[in-house]
Amino acid sequence: MNRTLFAAASAIALLALGACGDNQKAGAPGEGAGQGILAVGSSTVFPFASRVAENFSRTSDGAAPRVESLGTGGGIQKFCEGVGPGTPDIANASRPMKKSEFELCQKNGVTDVVEIKIGYDGIVIATARNGESMNFRLQDLYLGLAKEVPGAGGAFVANPATTWNQVNPGLPGQRIQVYGPPPTSGTRDAFLELGMAPGAKLIPALAAIGDKDRFETLAHTLREDNAWIDSGENDNAIVQTLTRTPGSLGVFGFSFLEQNMDTVKAETIDGVAPSAATIADGSYPLARSLYIYVKKAHVGVTPGLREFVLEFMSDAAAGRGGYLQDRGLVPLPADQLAAQRAIATAMTPMTSPQ
Repeated sequence: MNRTLFAAASAIALLALGACGDNQKAGAPGEGAGQGILAVGSSTVFPFASRVAENFSRTSDGAAPRVESLGTGGGIQKFCEGVGPGTPDIANASRPMKKSEFELCQKNGVTDVVEIKIGYDGIVIATARNGESMNFRLQDLYLGLAKEVPGAGGAFVANPATTWNQVNPGLPGQRIQVYGPPPTSGTRDAFLELGMAPGAKLIPALAAIGDKDRFETLAHTLREDNAWIDSGENDNAIVQTLTRTPGSLGVFGFSFLEQNMDTVKAETIDGVAPSAATIADGSYPLARSLYIYVKKAHVGVTPGLREFVLEFMSDAAAGRGGYLQDRGLVPLPADQLAAQRAIATAMTPMTSPQ
C-alpha cells in the first residue's frame, strides 16, 4: 500500500479524535473506559490499529476507536497509569512489555493485562532509492553506531569512525549518518536487542566481558555526535528525510518500507534482505513480533472493546491475505493466530513478562 492510504487512515484517526468533544482534545488520551475505545502506543502498530479502527467503525454502531501514536514506551506508560476513565484500553507495542512496566501496571491496579501477539515485522536499515547499496554485517551496526568501541590496550574509547569503510573496508566510504527512533520507541528497543547487542557479541573484546550490565551499557548506548540522530516517533518523517539527505540511512519498521518502495530501499544484513518470507521464517536478523495489550477490567465497560480486539485478530484482518497484510503486517502462521485468537476470546491475562 502507498503513503496516500496511510495518510487516509491517519486522517480517520484524527477525525475520530476531533469528534469526541471539547473534553477530549487531540494529542492527549481521552476518557478511557466507558467513553469509547482508546488505543495508544507504537508508531509501528499505529497504521495497523488505525486500519482496524476504520473497518470496525463501518461495521459497528459505536464511535470509531481512537488510535494515538506515542511510541511503545509512552503508550505502555499511559496504559499502566490505572483503571477507569482517563486511561487507555489498549497499548500497542512493537516489543514485549518489560518487567518494570508490568510491575508499574500492578502497582497502579492494572492487574489483569492481556498480551496478544498480532503478527511480525522487521526493522529495516534503508536509504534513498538512488543511494549506494550496502551489505551490513551485524557487527558493523555496533562498530558504526555504538558510543564506545574497543581501542588500544583493551580500553573502550569514543567511536572514532566517520565513514562506513572505516568500520568495514567492504562498505562504501560514505559518512555515517543514521536517522532513527528515540528512546521511547519500541523500534529503537528492538534495534538494540536484535542488531546492536548481537553485533557486539561478535566482537571478541565485548564477548569477553563477564559483567552483563557493563556489556549492555556498551551494546545499547548509541552515539551522541550526530552519527545517530533521534528523529521522533513518526517513521514516515524518517523516510522523507532519506530522500532529502543523500547518503543517509534510516531505521524503521518493514511496513513503512513496503509503503515507500518507490522512494527508499532496504540494505541487507549478513546477506539477507527483509521480506515477508525472511521475517516470517526468522532468517532476517532484525525480525520481531508485534503486540497489543488489553486492559481486561475495561472489557464490558468500554463499549465494543472485546469486539474490536476480535476484529483485530480475525482472519479477515490479521490472517494470511487479510487487509493488515496489505498494510505491511507479516501474518502469524495459522496455528499461532488461532492460539492468539483464543487468548483474545477468553481475555486470558498474562502472568508475567516473557
